Amino acid sequence: MTQKNIQISVEEYKSMADLPEADLILMKLAEEALNAAYAAYSHYRVGAALRLSNGKILTGNNQENAAYPSGLCAERVAMFYAKSQFPDENIEAIAISARSEDFTIEEAVSPCGACRQVMAEYQIQQNSPIRVVMKGEKGPLLAVNSIKALLPLMFHAEELKRKD
Repeated sequence: MTQKNIQISVEEYKSMADLPEADLILMKLAEEALNAAYAAYSHYRVGAALRLSNGKILTGNNQENAAYPSGLCAERVAMFYAKSQFPDENIEAIAISARSEDFTIEEAVSPCGACRQVMAEYQIQQNSPIRVVMKGEKGPLLAVNSIKALLPLMFHAEELKRKD
């Protein structure tokens, strides 16, 4: 047996004021976006803001449904909208913020597995990294320079190809 070690680098910022300007702009818009989230069941509001290579910034928020699997996370709402409207533009960065109506989110919120996989697909497709900036209600903000840090053993299209 061979053992492999996977290491990631995560940036930690004590407050929003410590973020680089480009990240700060995205995070403020993500926080605005979460206010419009439809979180009737979980009371867990998430907002996302992403920047495209053409400089456009787009936002999304979680949209729940009584049939739980039918809802969508903020990150996927923003990414799917971005790629449907601007298919030739790269996603350079995405900021994610969350707030609960029932408890305090003590740590930076991280994308769920499905959102990570969608980010990975776009990152592979565009052949350039997507920066991910994450915030909760309290605690430090976290940032990674590539989705590979959050999903190091990502599933990708090459897995679907037959190997003779």
